[in-house]
Amino acid sequence: MNYNQPPFYDQRQFNFPGFLWGQLFGPGGQQQFPGQQPPGGFPGGNGIAGGGQAGVPNTPPPPFTPEQPQFQTYAVDPGGIRGCMFRFTYVWLRRDAFWFFPTYVGRNSIAGFRWQGNSWVYYGIDLDRIESFQCY
Repeated sequence: MNYNQPPFYDQRQFNFPGFLWGQLFGPGGQQQFPGQQPPGGFPGGNGIAGGGQAGVPNTPPPPFTPEQPQFQTYAVDPGGIRGCMFRFTYVWLRRDAFWFFPTYVGRNSIAGFRWQGNSWVYYGIDLDRIESFQCY
């Protein structure tokens, strides 16, 4: 047993591209909270918060809020949203909408950076929570 990790967590369940156990739980099992930079950089990044495909966008999102499309889905297909990787994407959830910069698309979720009004914060979303999206 590794005593540096909190009990009851199976590290294998978190092994997918762009995620490392040490990026959620830092040295000594200390949990990282939203808005904090995990040890070694952002998941899926190169450890440098700089723009481009490897990290946080270095510019704010476009200065407008797009209109939500008329159609709505029960769940977003990973293949459909994969084309928005590393692009500014407006996402509509059931009760929220925001600019997002996806850097990882999985079978059931996406992860990337959410615009919080004046900065980008690492964020993950289950695909079944997304009603619609539009990338630019």
